[in-house]
Amino acid sequence: MAVQLREVRGATEESVAFGRAARELELKPREFELAVQLGDVRTVASGPGRRRRVTRAEIERHRSADGFPEGLRSRLWVVGTAEGAELMGVSPARFGRLARGGCFAPVRFYVNRYRAVVWHYLAADLVDFADRNPELLTGRTPSLLRTALEEREDRRGRSWRARRLDQLLAQTEDPWERAAVAASALTPEDLAAGVPDQDERAYVTVLRPPLVPARPDAMATHEVIESVILAEDPDEIEWHRHRLTAALAQARAVRPAPARDVPPGPMVSPAAPMTGTEALAGTEALAEMNTVSAAEAVTKRTEPVRPRGLWARLRRRT
Repeated sequence: MAVQLREVRGATEESVAFGRAARELELKPREFELAVQLGDVRTVASGPGRRRRVTRAEIERHRSADGFPEGLRSRLWVVGTAEGAELMGVSPARFGRLARGGCFAPVRFYVNRYRAVVWHYLAADLVDFADRNPELLTGRTPSLLRTALEEREDRRGRSWRARRLDQLLAQTEDPWERAAVAASALTPEDLAAGVPDQDERAYVTVLRPPLVPARPDAMATHEVIESVILAEDPDEIEWHRHRLTAALAQARAVRPAPARDVPPGPMVSPAAPMTGTEALAGTEALAEMNTVSAAEAVTKRTEPVRPRGLWARLRRRT
């Protein structure tokens, strides 16, 4: 049965499975999946295995909103490079430079038949970026951004990983699950270095959430996806390890990791779980790794000037 009652903080709340929620919200499966990832559609953990569901109240919140369902769909409008460039009124080449420089983060990707990673972006993100940074849409690329592009590798994978981990952190308050999220972008070798205790490492490994919904069977495609999922740059690896260390400290304070031959006990959430940023606030590592990039510095130079037509195109979908 798709509908069940769930106890939430002392109140009984009706919830439905994802398939039914998608139908009632008039979303396609990929749209619904993205809505959940982005937090547009809030979910709750319920029943055996803590499978996530959608409350009736959440469905009614969307259905009663002005412009439903097109308003919700417009926030989930995803575009590739060609359509994104057209939306922003720039050439695909300039769009690619801005994307590689980390000016906006991809929201998802897939691997095509040529084993190339194809990135997708939220149209709303692109409109917002163009609205705030019209000086980057025409003329010569500013020197700071040009230098950043010359000195740094493609930042799209890193931007996607950061966005995806934040999405997963927002879905749980359990301290060990949050530590597992922080570990999700680390290779087994980097994880072993960050979690030397074997029981803790085994527990974190079991709890690690998948960053993509499913892995293909083809080994070649699997390797390409792994290259996107796992951090490779030393500074990014160090950043994830610092987040993991902070998350582990909080998890240990709540309960120890179970021994590998002992089933895990019930999960207990802390009163105020830390985000990765809060956990590292005040540390030298956080200050260094949160330094505004050259691309971001350029985007903050001028007052916002809304490009003509961009918001109109987005709003025509509502």
